[in-house]
Amino acid sequence: MDFKTLDERMQWYVDQEILGCVATLVLDGTDVVHSARHGFMSAEDQRPLQEDAIFRMASNTKLVTSIALMMLYEEGRFTLDDPVADYLPKFADPKVLVDGAETAADVRPADGPILMRQVLSHSAGLSYGFIEPTSVIDQAYEKAGVNGVTTAGMKLERLCDELAELPLAYEPGTSWRYSFATDVCARVVEVLSGQAFDTFLKERIFEPLGMVDTDFWVPAERVERLTTIYAAADMLDPMKPGLVPGEEPKGGRFLEKPALLSGGGGLVSTMPDYSTFIRMIVAEGSWNGHTFLNPETLALMRTNQLADGVGVQFPMRVMANTVFGLGFALKTAPDDGETDAVVGEYHWGGMYGTHSWMAPKPGITGLCFTQRMPGFLHPFSLDFKRLVYAEVE
Repeated sequence: MDFKTLDERMQWYVDQEILGCVATLVLDGTDVVHSARHGFMSAEDQRPLQEDAIFRMASNTKLVTSIALMMLYEEGRFTLDDPVADYLPKFADPKVLVDGAETAADVRPADGPILMRQVLSHSAGLSYGFIEPTSVIDQAYEKAGVNGVTTAGMKLERLCDELAELPLAYEPGTSWRYSFATDVCARVVEVLSGQAFDTFLKERIFEPLGMVDTDFWVPAERVERLTTIYAAADMLDPMKPGLVPGEEPKGGRFLEKPALLSGGGGLVSTMPDYSTFIRMIVAEGSWNGHTFLNPETLALMRTNQLADGVGVQFPMRVMANTVFGLGFALKTAPDDGETDAVVGEYHWGGMYGTHSWMAPKPGITGLCFTQRMPGFLHPFSLDFKRLVYAEVE
């Protein structure tokens, strides 16, 4: 395996100004068999992408949060069929939008409570406020100021209080919708542990794993290692060359500790840090002399939690043959052009272009990081996965 074709393709994305940078890493089991970096920390100053470059992880944070909550599950602090309201009482007596609802006032009482397994699998009926901007549910989120932007000034407790006041998009457990559910998980971690979410992560995960650059903000002495984020010059064509800076180049809101310790999308990290976290998962929950989860718990997390016939889908794209476990998306069958090696793959990615996936059948894992908005489900990450599988099959 020389991964020459993979490297050439990733460099092509940089040369075409589709990506400003891209770092890739491939594992065989827990062994690193390929690592490469292409592009620049910032296209403006042409500093080559560093090994310890800091990336905004966005929704790759969700994997960390899910592992954190399941550590408390192993300690017997909750069960998957406990109502969320046992720990966050304001979620008692949820209301659901009626079929054909025209306003957020068109609701009925839910048939049952929101369960812990449902917030871990995005099947609780919550939303994000930007998934379908014209929908009744997301307009209600926007009106309440719960939209992924204005929520930044809230703490987890207030965010969850606001979410509890909003209607559910559907009866809990009957569908799948990307949502603030993982932020609810983060708040439950705080309640059960008695610690701030960042303190729990640092003491229970980051420090034992040696993840020295992973946090919710970037201190002044590390800012030069924060990669610049870009947006496509033509948002309608993801393969058209041309990039524009996506936010203030020196880090913007990541320069100070935020009020919202977002379990759904708040972390920054590096390839060395996050790949160590992923290697712990691949190693069935133990790494660096520490046990974080038992293999049985990770197997449970890789078990579908959705109702029969329900799959993962976004308004702009259905993720074919994909269901959801406790924090992981799960591949159930190959797409066109894929082999059976992908079956059982578990994964998630971030909106800024950080992707990771683990494939038990061939025993390989891939991480592909860039900073492009939007980067989730972009062709570059699909190319990366296709070319990795081509090398190892």
